[in-house]
Amino acid sequence: MDPIRIATAQFENKSGDKQFNLDRIEELAGKAALQGARAVAFHECSITGYTFARNLSMEQMLDLAEPLPGGESIKRLTEIAGRLDIVILAGLFEKDHEDKIYKAYVCVDRNGMVARHRKLHPFINPHITPGNSYCVFDLFGWKCGILICYDNNIIENVRATRLLGADIIFMPHVTMCTPSSRPGAGFVDPALWENRERDPASLRMEFDGMKGREWLMKWLPSRAYDNAVYVVFSNPIGMDDDQLKNGCSMILDPYGDIIAECRELGDEVSSALCVPEKLTLAGGYRYMAARRPGLYKDIIGRDHATKQKVAWLDQP
Repeated sequence: MDPIRIATAQFENKSGDKQFNLDRIEELAGKAALQGARAVAFHECSITGYTFARNLSMEQMLDLAEPLPGGESIKRLTEIAGRLDIVILAGLFEKDHEDKIYKAYVCVDRNGMVARHRKLHPFINPHITPGNSYCVFDLFGWKCGILICYDNNIIENVRATRLLGADIIFMPHVTMCTPSSRPGAGFVDPALWENRERDPASLRMEFDGMKGREWLMKWLPSRAYDNAVYVVFSNPIGMDDDQLKNGCSMILDPYGDIIAECRELGDEVSSALCVPEKLTLAGGYRYMAARRPGLYKDIIGRDHATKQKVAWLDQP
């Protein structure tokens, strides 16, 4: 397995404007190719936009969604990938022959769609059907996986994808800068984005604080560290419908260290070299080898139950 350079990108998408978003994907993919990247990853629903979908009807969602791999967006990505000689990973809404709608993320090369993951835990729109399988595929001799946004907050999904062989997990998101029960969470005022050239410091403090990057650093490095896996995190920056997002697209190595990160207050692409030796030198490799599944397979695999029904949950 040879070293591979991977890029992650961030950009301000337009809701429902596939042409605009694909144009931005094309421009940033070109920049990634100039950096020597073999593949570039974009955020969740980077082709369609994301947050605005919370208000769409079933009919509107079907109009927005595309069949895969036969849709127009895959054709455009295939053309871009072939001309730039780079693999592109991007997100959109999918519809199947039964008009079921999925949150999809695709990997596309010059020959078409290489892989597709359907989000396991979708929630932005009630008409979306959850996916029911993991996605692991080959890319330039590396095993890769995909988990979309909330999929990564359920730690079993990351471990399962790693145990299925993934050395690199692409983690496209639309996250941060939203209200939550955690301390410090909340929206960021869009006025700060509009005034970012005059006052970048105020915006950066919001983006990097507990509303944004500080929260991300509580959990994302652990996904890479515990599983000895490369993590490619992609997130939009700027306005996504009426919500401001803070970017911070980054790549982490199997030690949980950040080896590339987008830090501009705007569209950007950043790349890093992934080397195979880190996969086995990192502590997570030893932790996985030391697992004793017999101790906990029945616990991890059991159905959900309330605390009232499962007394052991309340035990110290």
